[in-house]
Amino acid sequence: MLLRILFMCSLVSSVVVSVDVKESVEACNFAAIYNFGDSNSDTGGISASFVPIPAPYGQGFFHKPSGRDSDGRLIIDFIAEKVNLPYLSAYLNSLGTDYRHGANFATGGSTIRKQNETIFQYGISPFSLDIQIIQFDQFKTRTEQLYKEAKTALERSKLPVPEEFSKALYTFDIGQNDLSVGFRKMSFDEMHAAMPDIVNQLASAVKNIYERGGRTFWIHNTSPVGCMPVNLFYKHNTPPGYLDKAGCVKDQNEMALFFNNQLKDRVIKLRTELPEAAITYVDVYAAKYGLISNAKNEGFDDPLKICCGYHVNDTHIWCGNLGSENGKDVFGAACEKPSAAISWDGVHYAEAANHWVANHILNGSFTDPPTPISHSCYRH
Repeated sequence: MLLRILFMCSLVSSVVVSVDVKESVEACNFAAIYNFGDSNSDTGGISASFVPIPAPYGQGFFHKPSGRDSDGRLIIDFIAEKVNLPYLSAYLNSLGTDYRHGANFATGGSTIRKQNETIFQYGISPFSLDIQIIQFDQFKTRTEQLYKEAKTALERSKLPVPEEFSKALYTFDIGQNDLSVGFRKMSFDEMHAAMPDIVNQLASAVKNIYERGGRTFWIHNTSPVGCMPVNLFYKHNTPPGYLDKAGCVKDQNEMALFFNNQLKDRVIKLRTELPEAAITYVDVYAAKYGLISNAKNEGFDDPLKICCGYHVNDTHIWCGNLGSENGKDVFGAACEKPSAAISWDGVHYAEAANHWVANHILNGSFTDPPTPISHSCYRH
């Protein structure tokens, strides 16, 4: 009940802030969005680079696989809708791309720090954040050259206007896979010791964009990773204290919170280092954990059950894959009502949950400063 009261109070206060901002200042007119991240915001990068994400991914909103790890839209898609821009084409796409209003450098499995393993081992992308920033540098240089050389308006129509890179929104949603790798390879003490370097590398990426003219940054912290059902698939008879009150892995969520606290402190420092930047820290963790803790009252089913895939006892068949149980073929199909699901496949959120989270962060309810994304270009 206390969580519910505090949650509602935060919503009320955010509405007041949003109204005050809208009455006093015009909304930002973002020319484009450039996104950096992992599968939480990948709109086709990993599918373009390796094996395409299969059906039933994308079955809801797009009615076909769309390169997204969900049945429909991701938070980045709702961000685009909110600021009246098209959905982002993945930078790594070679066909059907339109970069006039931005590009997406995120790929599923990406980390902030480079990892010494291939995607075929544990699903870690080779496109770590530093590589994504290098790709952005190449993109900016190349498109500026092509724009200058273009002879007609039609040639320029799918290219960003060079002067508009400074008027773009730069979004970051990455770090979750750094924690996942850490849980596999390091002790908790080692993970704590690694956090400053991980966070500093994210800050370096922001600085790089700033040096190239970027001024508005929207930075998500990491999710409550201990609440991903995949972390509970093979956990039987867990000891007392292993799970928290929401049924999530307590130690993993505590590590996520440690990362988030380090990130927030680094963002505060960045604001003094980058005097012309407007940097918003987005507490996605709080929004997602609030939804998971109060799923039933928000109209959702059990947040720790998957919608897509097959999991019975110790048999798990990933969403969209064909497997076997007791000699019989079993397909990892979707549930009957994805609109009531929080977890789509055990790691990623269903569209309805993404939409809920987007609604609660884009109005400033879970941001520092408490400003809606429509006014995030203003420095506070």
